[in-house]
Amino acid sequence: MKPMEKVPMLAEGYEKLTADLKALRAERPKIVDAIEEARAHGDLSENAEYHAAKERQGQVEAMIGDLEDKISRAQIIDPTTLSGDKVVFGATVTLLDEDDKPVKYQIVGQTEADAGKGRISYTSPIARALIGKQVEDEIEVTVPSGDKFYLVEKIEFV
Repeated sequence: MKPMEKVPMLAEGYEKLTADLKALRAERPKIVDAIEEARAHGDLSENAEYHAAKERQGQVEAMIGDLEDKISRAQIIDPTTLSGDKVVFGATVTLLDEDDKPVKYQIVGQTEADAGKGRISYTSPIARALIGKQVEDEIEVTVPSGDKFYLVEKIEFV
């Protein structure tokens, strides 16, 4: 059996996971109540409320298990404590695209990724191409629309 792989994330990502877990745990008793109420209605084979509540219970338990697993393996990284001249997890990188337009990305954990806010998962193609690169390095990334070329302009730890 291989050792448990750490899940890197920022502190805010960890806080969101723990808040989500707390909310799901708070939902458990409500689901049990809904199951009991539906059971009181009689015939379970044709009881939609009962089946919906049981299905929701299964979903909630699966999500709780998943969150507990991620939280137990969390490796919280504070980008402000990092430094250096290479792109690493937590770094905010300014790139120049082929038209010399600046594009800014922060490399974050999978649960925190939000491309619209410039936060990309460390497992994404762009982040994988960036990790280990330095200022003035060029990267090539294959995306669904074709190959993209970028120049690393700036690396910040904020």
